[in-house]
Amino acid sequence: MISRREFLQVLGIAAAGGMTFSHSARAAQESAAKFYDLPRFGNVHFLHFTDCHAQLQPIYFREPSVNIGLGSALNRPPHLVGEHFLSHYGMKPDTAQAYAFTCLDFENAARQYGKVGGFAHMATLVKQLKAGRPGALLLDGGDTWQGSATALWTKGQDMVDACLALGVDIMTAHWEFTLGSDRVEEIIAKDFKDKVEFIAQNVQTSDFGDPVFPSYTLREMNGVQVAVIGQAFPYTPIANPGYMVPDWTFGIQESQLQSVIDEVRGKGAKAVVLLSHNGMDVDLKLASRVRGLDAILGGHTHDGLPAPVIVENSGGKTLVTNAGSNGKFLGVLDFDVRDGKVSDFRYKLMPVFANFLDADPDMAALIEKIRSPFAEKLAETLATTDDMLYRRGNFNGTFDQLILDALMTQKEAQIAFSPGFRWGTSLLPGSDITMEHLMDQTAITYPYTTLTDMPGSQIKVILEDVADNLFNPDPYYQQGGDMVRVGGMQYTIDPLKEAGQRISDMMLDGKQIEADKIYKVAGWAPVAEGVQGEPVWEVVARYLRDKKTIAATKLNEPRIKGVDENQGMV
Repeated sequence: MISRREFLQVLGIAAAGGMTFSHSARAAQESAAKFYDLPRFGNVHFLHFTDCHAQLQPIYFREPSVNIGLGSALNRPPHLVGEHFLSHYGMKPDTAQAYAFTCLDFENAARQYGKVGGFAHMATLVKQLKAGRPGALLLDGGDTWQGSATALWTKGQDMVDACLALGVDIMTAHWEFTLGSDRVEEIIAKDFKDKVEFIAQNVQTSDFGDPVFPSYTLREMNGVQVAVIGQAFPYTPIANPGYMVPDWTFGIQESQLQSVIDEVRGKGAKAVVLLSHNGMDVDLKLASRVRGLDAILGGHTHDGLPAPVIVENSGGKTLVTNAGSNGKFLGVLDFDVRDGKVSDFRYKLMPVFANFLDADPDMAALIEKIRSPFAEKLAETLATTDDMLYRRGNFNGTFDQLILDALMTQKEAQIAFSPGFRWGTSLLPGSDITMEHLMDQTAITYPYTTLTDMPGSQIKVILEDVADNLFNPDPYYQQGGDMVRVGGMQYTIDPLKEAGQRISDMMLDGKQIEADKIYKVAGWAPVAEGVQGEPVWEVVARYLRDKKTIAATKLNEPRIKGVDENQGMV
């Protein structure tokens, strides 16, 4: 027997799915089940998740209200948010889909529809879809072994065990490399041997340029030869510490990718997909420049897109997708391969609503086993929040602001910088902030905090460099993060200007930042080798214990020029 509240939630999701139902608990449950009843199509099947960032449990995750696209990306997916997103995809507001894909009315929607993701709920959906799709392959797009306390404390072993239980067939990577090359190779050699294929065509040794990992895998599915090619994050040694992978080189490797595509086609592959961690904008450009890819199943930029973008190139057309983050979605791509080629497809990005998918008992038991040694530490309450706490958006989020405030207070700094990371779960008003929630925002292998005497000229250089990474008109020069979060000072940004000219009006306490004046700047997550400092979670935990309650958080965001008609802003 379900409660009245649960019954109303079931009715809500059933209505959001466009289904008819009667006002009985049994009928409502059946309608909710039909939400996940995706009929089989064709003869080649891929299931895809990416960027789960080690979230084994169901979570809240607020989508961005700012995701600005410029140039060819202006007012096009993935740079649509809020009402613009709903309008583009023909979705109705105040529905489960609106909750899953946008930030609109997030607090109320979250209370109505509940948490998303969770590997136990994902496992139920994966098993259901695989049962109706013989030979279906489950692809992991990377950013899987990082993002939580247990992943950090077990060196990724918790996620490795969970992914083996989930039935992952093939994966590529990004944040995995921040565990260090030795640890990555250890997992592949021991845990993944004869079980999971770890592929990346764009990673070579720095001495002789030999491939570090297989570039692709060939599989036969329902009588059809299919190929999956791997593409790890191209900018790993730049965006993250290069000393963690000292003997490997990365890069987009476009011409090499074309050679790999030609090779697998020559070996008889009739359907070819790229399992990519490039980021959506990079994948869109790449799809226009190489031929022979039927689809790119992408990640890194955390864009949840209900439909593929179809890109034309000299060889035909390529579908480009991105499957969100935090275990919130599962992408399903079905191909109908006839006469030696893909003749048709169906694609659906399925939100994983924890309230409407039973937890798989075996996975639930494994997660409990993984978490139990750390349960007391994870559950420590540091403070409570009266505000919605979230990370995600081009310029700032309330949890980012909390980190900035903590750094400035604890380090006695005038200014603070915090990285524009796109991972990190959300908290509803009235929630306890536990150590686990804090680690969801900070759990990395280089968590050191810093306090630097920095001239105003250097502050501007840092902001200009990050702005160019985000707003460079050529996607190949973008690295997929958001703007560095800034505490204490204000500034103006014009994304449409050229590199080095986007940042202006830098102010601190109502006064202009002076180029040759020295300021105390706190930060964390340095990529340079040899930097040491107190882990950021210890700094923020101390701040939270002192504060006890986080009231309304005032976001420190820049003044943005030239984006009045941009549909990447709510």
